[in-house]
Amino acid sequence: MPVALSKAVAEVPAADALPGGCVYEPKWDGFRMVIVREASGTALWSRQGKDLTARFPDIARAATGQLPVGAVVDGEVVIWAGDRLDFGLLQRRLLTGLRGLPALVRANPASFVAFDVLVDAHRNVRRLPLTQRRRRLEGLAAGWSPPMQLCPQTTDRDEAVSWMADFRPAGVEGLVVKAAGGAYLPGRRDWLKVKSRETTEVVVGGVIGSLARPSQLVAGRYRDGELRVVGRSTPLNRAQAAELAAVLVPAGEEHPWPERIGSGAFGGGRLSVPMVRVAPTAVAEVSADAALTAGVFRHPLRFVRLRPDLSPSDVPTL
Repeated sequence: MPVALSKAVAEVPAADALPGGCVYEPKWDGFRMVIVREASGTALWSRQGKDLTARFPDIARAATGQLPVGAVVDGEVVIWAGDRLDFGLLQRRLLTGLRGLPALVRANPASFVAFDVLVDAHRNVRRLPLTQRRRRLEGLAAGWSPPMQLCPQTTDRDEAVSWMADFRPAGVEGLVVKAAGGAYLPGRRDWLKVKSRETTEVVVGGVIGSLARPSQLVAGRYRDGELRVVGRSTPLNRAQAAELAAVLVPAGEEHPWPERIGSGAFGGGRLSVPMVRVAPTAVAEVSADAALTAGVFRHPLRFVRLRPDLSPSDVPTL
């Protein structure tokens, strides 16, 4: 079943910016999941249409026990590690062999955060306004217990903005904003998402491009005395490239990084691009969202400025 989608915006919309007014929800750092409860059992589907039922047996069991037959709910599956969401543990659910999965489920149970209902009592309710769907979802969730949870929601913009700051340390990525009067439109990007960002410091360990004309910064942080790649910036504008080029020094042979870096997320992927390694002496301030995995920034960083007042020893470690 195709799901409704969101598009990125830079600012939190005003309360009256969408039809019927805005509804604000936390943006969770997890996997999108649709739960289909049928008489024959429960199926869990990813946004891409992959069957995740075998990978999340804890969620499937809970949904079977707590959702009535004929219900389809949309939400996000997450895993908590202490007081923060851990995207890496979610990935392990997909990569671990089925023999090792039960131990992983016991050690790191998942939670499902429901934010919409698509079918209720066998009735397709996607054309109903969000406010009506929410009342139906609240009815379904009235008797829920963990790992089934109802997503918080507010129509108060000030409260939503405070959520962005208050929930960020837990790994919540920002907000999703929806029209209170809007239908659920599969495949359409009618919802809005606002990323929570804050600035932090990284070591300049390499660049894409050349020393004279860097096009992207490759960021590093130390773990146990070794410099590790933790992210890459968005393309630099001319002024940013000139500012960075002025402090770049070619690396010596002792630099631990390779000469090429993957072009995909986490520096992986089948394709790779040349990386110019530089002496890790400069510190840059970057803007980052809340999506972290083992200290690595999953989404591109935005270069803010150099920090000549700081040394690499002042940068947070992994």
